Amino acid sequence: MARDDFPGAFEQMVLLAVARLEGEGYGVTVRREIEARTGRSVATGAVYATLERLEEKGLVSSREGEPTPQRGGRAKRHFRLEAEGVRALEHARTTMDRLWEGVDFRPEGGRA
Repeated sequence: MARDDFPGAFEQMVLLAVARLEGEGYGVTVRREIEARTGRSVATGAVYATLERLEEKGLVSSREGEPTPQRGGRAKRHFRLEAEGVRALEHARTTMDRLWEGVDFRPEGGRA
């Protein structure tokens, strides 16, 4: 990954949700994790499209689970965070921390 190339805000949310789900996350559970932690409504299609893009970039990988009768015999695709995804998240966090350094929105001597 190039030094100036890091995941956007939604990609970071998806990567963090995948990390939290410890290799057992799939589209719907990733969406639920993001919604639960952010209070933001997320389209399932946006999550799947982002997961595919992140997999193409090598930031996550996927494996097929067992087919289930509830899904009409279809298997779920489970995602896990790869080392490159960890590096991308760390780079994004470090970059944002540097940007935030010294920023204070409070008026001098007062509170925000």
